[in-house]
Amino acid sequence: MSYPQLSTPEAKLADAKKLLSLPHIVAICGSTRFMTEMNEADLRETKAGRIVVKPGCDMKSPHELWSDPVEAEALKVRLDDLHRAKILIADEVLVVGNYIGDSTRAEIAYAQSLGKPVRFTHPEVDLDA
Repeated sequence: MSYPQLSTPEAKLADAKKLLSLPHIVAICGSTRFMTEMNEADLRETKAGRIVVKPGCDMKSPHELWSDPVEAEALKVRLDDLHRAKILIADEVLVVGNYIGDSTRAEIAYAQSLGKPVRFTHPEVDLDA
């Protein structure tokens, strides 16, 4: 007797993306110190016909939305959760920059745990350093 295969939410998402004929989705990751490089990568990936999701806030730059330290800490947690959701819906991750800190390292590990391919703009970056 054959049993029906149970579909995971991730498999359902992949099936829905195929049914909708969505273009390849790339999540850009990296330190926000590389926002200029992320914007350039966004342009190049978009020109290549890919949907791009990337960090939308650079909390290292002053802004009234995160000027209060307590609110800024809560916002950081929400933005981290939001970025993990972007990685979840992406088909692959593009890591921008020649520095990989703890947050980016965690994003790479999360992407890899989901089986997402990871590309680097600077492939010489040593993940074990």
